[in-house]
Amino acid sequence: MHDALDVKVKEPVTFVIFGASGDLTRRKLMPALYTLFREGALANDFTIVGFARRDYEGAAFCELIGTALREYSRLPVEEESLTAFCSHLIYHRGDLSDPAAYSSLREKFEGDNALPANRLFYLSIDPGLIDPTVTQLSASGLITPPRETPWTRVVVEKPFGRDLKSAQALNQKLLAHLDETQIYRIDHYLGKETVQNILSFRFANTIFEPVFNRTHVDHIQITAAETVGMENNRGAFYDEYGALRDMVANHLFQLLCLVTMEPPDGLDARSIRNEKMKILGALKPAASTPEHPAGCFGQYAGDGEIKAFRKEDRVNPQSVTETFVALRMEINNWRWAGVPVYLRTGKCMAQKTTEIAIQFKAPAMQLFQHVACEGDICDLTGVKPNTLIFRIQPDEGIFLQVSAKRPSMQLVVESVDMDFSYSGRWTKDLPEAYERLLLDALRGDSTLFTRSDEVEAEWNVIEAILAEMAGRTPVPYAPGSWGPPEANSVHLSNDWKNE
Repeated sequence: MHDALDVKVKEPVTFVIFGASGDLTRRKLMPALYTLFREGALANDFTIVGFARRDYEGAAFCELIGTALREYSRLPVEEESLTAFCSHLIYHRGDLSDPAAYSSLREKFEGDNALPANRLFYLSIDPGLIDPTVTQLSASGLITPPRETPWTRVVVEKPFGRDLKSAQALNQKLLAHLDETQIYRIDHYLGKETVQNILSFRFANTIFEPVFNRTHVDHIQITAAETVGMENNRGAFYDEYGALRDMVANHLFQLLCLVTMEPPDGLDARSIRNEKMKILGALKPAASTPEHPAGCFGQYAGDGEIKAFRKEDRVNPQSVTETFVALRMEINNWRWAGVPVYLRTGKCMAQKTTEIAIQFKAPAMQLFQHVACEGDICDLTGVKPNTLIFRIQPDEGIFLQVSAKRPSMQLVVESVDMDFSYSGRWTKDLPEAYERLLLDALRGDSTLFTRSDEVEAEWNVIEAILAEMAGRTPVPYAPGSWGPPEANSVHLSNDWKNE
């Protein structure tokens, strides 16, 4: 069971997944719902409806889900619990473009054996199908009025457009049929445990918040590095969007907002979203010079074990899409003026890691000699400023690098870590991001979901970056590296944290 607070969904609900035969449903959505069911977080009366074109007869849909759960669930899948879970599953065959499929779905909410009237629609579908699907939901009477019961909520997966114009068009289409309070734009990064802990760490500890400003912070680095390439047949999607649109426009900007925003009035959705909006409004690319450009785009190359991006399936052989991005950004407000924020993300990189590193300024006077030691062998090094690290994945935790005297007859200091790791503190598995986010959507808590004005503000910044990078083609880099060497010039101190 969930501890400390009762987070159980109280109201009966029908959870409809559009695209129920897809990869996201098998790998993330069903395992998350199964875990919530096993932990007693779902309402006693709930139904999960899988909506897709494929024809699953009888128990075939349950068999499909059972196979997925055995592979992807973080909890063991026992036959008794699987049978109980499957008793809440039904399959609805239909084509998203067919009005009759929605009419027959609506009929399931009517009559003596009606499904629970509260409904959550999860759009695990191609972005181009979002508008016609919501239009059909509305035309079929499946969307109830806002702030009334039974309620309707719609979860939308990224990408939320490809640029500012398309994001605005998507928002207009959604808001033509739904109220903003009914739309849940999901970014799975915001469901990760360490991301949740950023606000707790900052605003529940009086010793840290006073030094989160330009007086004490030298710079901030946010890295989201992946070792994989075009897994799960993502070549066509990635060739259209690239690293900037796929990762920076949502994941990295959201992390940036949480670590730099002002203290909110409360922990409600409105207060936190308003503070994030202030950061996005003040965010811009840093000034660029030939020696220190504000950005670098890269594309992985090579003919080794990992083939070049241009040779990936469903990728244009002449593609100029970036698979790596390094950026230097500025936040034009009182707290952060003059503090560079470095963003870096890429595919086929040296290590899978997502982390935020806040490097503080060096002491005004260098009173001590700093050493780096391996065993009893030490060498003098330059000063090592304090660094606070939020590690999002893997090995989740919060780490503070400080200088301490090395045990010896000499008065020298070396860098040591004060660390809080989840694995060292708790033995149980951390909740998966989708578990938290689906539970929040079912409970009507939109705090961790993106508001329409946030989406448009993010694309405003992306367009400023694209204008700054106009005419620059991605430079090649070797798979298994930290990106192209040219990216080092983006970082003014030339010391990307590559550990």
